[in-house]
Amino acid sequence: MRLHTKGRAIVLAGVLACLASSLSGGEQDRVGRGNLGFDRNDYPGDAAMKELRKEFTFVGYWLTPPPGAKTNSWTGKRKEMEALGYGFLLLAQGRAGNAIRTAAAAGKIGVADAREAVRSAKAEGFASGGIIFIDIEDGGRLTAEYHAYLRAWADEIVRLTFRPGVYCSGMAVDEGGGARTVTADDIRSNEAPREFAYWVFNDGCPPSPGCTSVSNPPPTASGVKNAAVWQFVRSPRVPETAAKCSGYAADANCYAAVDAAKKWHLDMNVAASSNPSFK
Repeated sequence: MRLHTKGRAIVLAGVLACLASSLSGGEQDRVGRGNLGFDRNDYPGDAAMKELRKEFTFVGYWLTPPPGAKTNSWTGKRKEMEALGYGFLLLAQGRAGNAIRTAAAAGKIGVADAREAVRSAKAEGFASGGIIFIDIEDGGRLTAEYHAYLRAWADEIVRLTFRPGVYCSGMAVDEGGGARTVTADDIRSNEAPREFAYWVFNDGCPPSPGCTSVSNPPPTASGVKNAAVWQFVRSPRVPETAAKCSGYAADANCYAAVDAAKKWHLDMNVAASSNPSFK
């Protein structure tokens, strides 16, 4: 069919509109930018969440008390977060490496921790099918017992109709003798064929742009293949990894650009999706 000049103009306008639409929201990763989010152990308050929404599209949401805490200040905040338009990263505390000492105990503990995480997710009103990230603070190569714990945890998460994810290091650890291990790679190889979603931290500059929300690289820029989320800033700044990074405040914490009074220190993340646990 031949189109007159007016018809061609209409078609061209439609193509440009479709192209613009494809580059928005969760599709930003295709052109080298990720969706910006943040996480912190303590809920910053309702007023803070309204202010921070001007800058961030998703937020880390603890399902259990964070490391070192006995209570969880995020409990009961899902509806408020959804009303503000936030996407979610569902996060559950994992055991410390030295807490898993035998393979026999690993399985029981993994199942129990998975059930606690799912029970909390359902109590908060999150739908089945979402990704729950287990928080692993230890870096480098994990023990055989810890891998058994992760396998049991992941299998139970799947049985309970959610999907397993892991928050872990995406930074290489020198083991001596020229050997270097990235925790995310160690998990990927030992837990196969199970498929985890990976939320990795790598706050070294580069590849991290430092404490800034101006340049939002895609999560794969972290150096971890198929990373779903990249935490590129941790507060306070870790001297061993982020000493060369700029943008941190004098107290070594990172603050949002909208937080001129520096009330709420936070960790910054980028993801391919604006709602990473429910992509």
